[in-house]
Amino acid sequence: MTATKADLAGQLAVVAGFENPQAALEQYPTPPELAAHVVHIADLNDDIEGRTVVDLGAGTGMFTLGAALRGPSRAIGVEIDRDALLIARENRRRVGTRTEIHWVHADATDAPVRPSGPTTVVMNPPFGAQNGNEHADRAFLSTAVDIADISYSVHNAGSRAFVESFAADNAGEVTHAFAAEFDLDNQFDHHATDRTEIDTEVFRIEWPS
Repeated sequence: MTATKADLAGQLAVVAGFENPQAALEQYPTPPELAAHVVHIADLNDDIEGRTVVDLGAGTGMFTLGAALRGPSRAIGVEIDRDALLIARENRRRVGTRTEIHWVHADATDAPVRPSGPTTVVMNPPFGAQNGNEHADRAFLSTAVDIADISYSVHNAGSRAFVESFAADNAGEVTHAFAAEFDLDNQFDHHATDRTEIDTEVFRIEWPS
């Protein structure tokens, strides 16, 4: 019997975030409730068990570890920040999953990962909110096209037209779209309040094999 979404969120609550988050990389920790929500839906759609799951921009491992708890053949976390990967390795010990996990220190927009067999991407890419980082999520989607037949990605609310257009241009199809709240502890000097609630959208896309 598949564990509940609440069970999964509880297991992921021990995942530590960034010690020194970088605003330029939009390093916001993915809330365990959001990760559990996305991973649970992917699991219900048979998009995790027995497949390779790749987390692009893995950060400290929230999506990687969430997927690893749902029975993939293996999980791969791709992250450009080496310090974040060190935390991700420690988070794996906290979570306790025995699934085979590979941590790859690389740019997720040019990932040296080409899994064979059915592959699902799960990712919370940068929203492109920083100057000079506009459309950052487009580059992450481009990687998903190259390596996966299914992807789940979190985007700013209002991104549906862009995501559907990008998918269509790359012979893909958005099959599911749903809203999700992103509760964010503010951690940079330019933040005016202690906590922000961001409206996001999650998309499931089928890509050509």
